[in-house]
Amino acid sequence: MSAQIFGEFFGTLILMAIGDGTVACALLKQSKGENGGWLAITTGWGLAVMSGVMASLAVGGVGHLNPAVTVALAIGSGDYSNVVPFITAQMIGAFCGAVVVWLLYLPHWAKTPDQGTKLGIFCTGPAIRSIPMNALTEFLATTIFVIVGFSFGSKGVSATGLPGGFGPYLWGMLVWVMGLSCGGPTGYAINPARDLGPRIAHQLLPIAGKGGSDWGYALVPVLAPLAGGVFAAIICKATGII
Repeated sequence: MSAQIFGEFFGTLILMAIGDGTVACALLKQSKGENGGWLAITTGWGLAVMSGVMASLAVGGVGHLNPAVTVALAIGSGDYSNVVPFITAQMIGAFCGAVVVWLLYLPHWAKTPDQGTKLGIFCTGPAIRSIPMNALTEFLATTIFVIVGFSFGSKGVSATGLPGGFGPYLWGMLVWVMGLSCGGPTGYAINPARDLGPRIAHQLLPIAGKGGSDWGYALVPVLAPLAGGVFAAIICKATGII
């Protein structure tokens, strides 16, 4: 396994352990963070992205941690050789990160009666279920996310590029504000691995009192962010961002 592929696995595992861990802390019964609210969750996810990217870079990875970002960068560069291995590593890392969260909060699952709450710790779901509109939300949110994220490294922002180690902080802040602005309708997956890997974990793990994994919705946070990443890459190429 190359360092870059391991970095995608490792960084995504850290991302999910902290991100889903934040949600578990805020939602599970008898957690010290119970009722932490949306601000705590979005803040945690922003810091989770920063931490995951840092961890990925530290072990020789590139810090994508998101199939939508991987696909968008492949379109921008014309090099598709890493798409399949990176996305595979991201999915496995997300699954493993969800397992870590299950273990971290092992006594709390049985104390939490609501099955939807437990599912929501692992994956996203819409506040108002309307598949076309939910897909549009995820598409638009991911488009904005990728365009702004790629802008950080554009020549228009800095002719010499960002200072070393600065990018993860900006990506983390971006995820934070994406949750505060665009997260209300669907929980802002904006990352197919972030949703699908933990959803599979929810399906397979012996979580006390769990319900179904809502596979009828599962394609929305996978396909819509991928489409948003493709669209964002086209815009970034057309405008000179990349």
